[in-house]
Amino acid sequence: MVKSEIQPKGEPLRKAVRWLSEQRRYTAEAISEAARRFDLSPVDEAFLLQHFLHADNTAAED
Repeated sequence: MVKSEIQPKGEPLRKAVRWLSEQRRYTAEAISEAARRFDLSPVDEAFLLQHFLHADNTAAED
């Protein structure tokens, strides 16, 4: 999955995805920072972790 295809619901989550994309940092630390910066819920943070970290691990296995 291409990271630009993600279209999350909720403005804070969209802003966090945009920020992560601009930073080009898709690590757990960057996602945690985005969650704090954009006041995301734990569910939203888990979504980002699943999308960005799991997607990267899956692509590496292919």
